[in-house]
Amino acid sequence: MNELVSLIVKKTGIPEATAQTIVKLVVDYLKKKLPAAVGPQIDALLSNDGNVKAAENVLGGLLGKKK
Repeated sequence: MNELVSLIVKKTGIPEATAQTIVKLVVDYLKKKLPAAVGPQIDALLSNDGNVKAAENVLGGLLGKKK
């Protein structure tokens, strides 16, 4: 998740603490709206910063977008 937070900070210039809050808010929202089985997958993907790209692909697939 740190990689995602860093990317948000870099692209927007907002403080890191604010970016962390935003990422947590979005992840929590997605876990509420998506099927229950997806929540643990999101957590697993974001717990390892090397998997941020994989998380983007999973979420994109769930939303019907192809990369």
